[in-house]
Amino acid sequence: MGVEKELEAADGGAARALKDLFAGAVGGVAQVLLGQPFDIVKVRLQTTQQYTGALDAATKIYKNEGPSAFYKGTLTPLIGIGACVSVQFGAFHYARRAFESSNTTKHASPHLSYAQYYASGAFAGIANTVLSSPIEHIRIRLQTQPHGADRLYSGPIDCMRKLSAHEGVLKGLYRGTAVTYLREAQAYGVWFTTFEYLMNTDAKRNGIRRDEVSTLKVAFYGGLAGEALWIASYPLDVVKSKMQTDEFGAKQKYKSMRDCFAQVWRTEGMGGFWRGVGPTLLRAMPVSAGTFATVEMTMRLIS
Repeated sequence: MGVEKELEAADGGAARALKDLFAGAVGGVAQVLLGQPFDIVKVRLQTTQQYTGALDAATKIYKNEGPSAFYKGTLTPLIGIGACVSVQFGAFHYARRAFESSNTTKHASPHLSYAQYYASGAFAGIANTVLSSPIEHIRIRLQTQPHGADRLYSGPIDCMRKLSAHEGVLKGLYRGTAVTYLREAQAYGVWFTTFEYLMNTDAKRNGIRRDEVSTLKVAFYGGLAGEALWIASYPLDVVKSKMQTDEFGAKQKYKSMRDCFAQVWRTEGMGGFWRGVGPTLLRAMPVSAGTFATVEMTMRLIS
């Protein structure tokens, strides 16, 4: 009987993990489609000085490159970010269930502390970095390359090949991974913690189960979690973007993550770490709302 129960538990755990991964993938597709136009404006503001603000950047991109420019480099994140969000939710719920099991054994209650929620989110971010670092590097290179005949890359595969050819896969394609680890851990620790706090508080206040919280509220709480994510991690994202748009070889401007931090501080001051935060926060609300609402609805449907 003991062996049968263990097999049943294993099968149940595998099924839950597959559901988490599938729901995350669906949420990732929604995230890219909602957020890509905002993201290209953010990256341009982070990495160049040619725009006076978000509206100026959006206007010039539209005027000089056409409306399709707002979806430059979309193929890579559409495939990749779907996988990334799938990993984020899968890893978060894996860590959450591990904490629940440990808490039940130690305290006879599965409920997580918010420090444990943060640790679960940070684990999700770290697990996600292996995928997100090269995917975002390719997307940023495609978003910031010259328009028209002067473009450097014909598409994501060509970009991947050329980045890897410079200094190998680790120093080329995976450039900026160290700061990406820091950003992802902080960002997703805050993201999941904020969302879980808001959901748990609502359920407790109204005397309902968590899965009875309305979809509209799920979306609103997800949007607020998105705002918290970027406020908590934006300076790290700026450094990542600068490193991933830097030149190679003799023209390389930043020698390391620490050097990039130092140069931004010296040349741009504190404000340099917050360039482009306006469109990022505008993007965060609908994108994060759509991601959490899509994931929650998908989970409820397949459960």
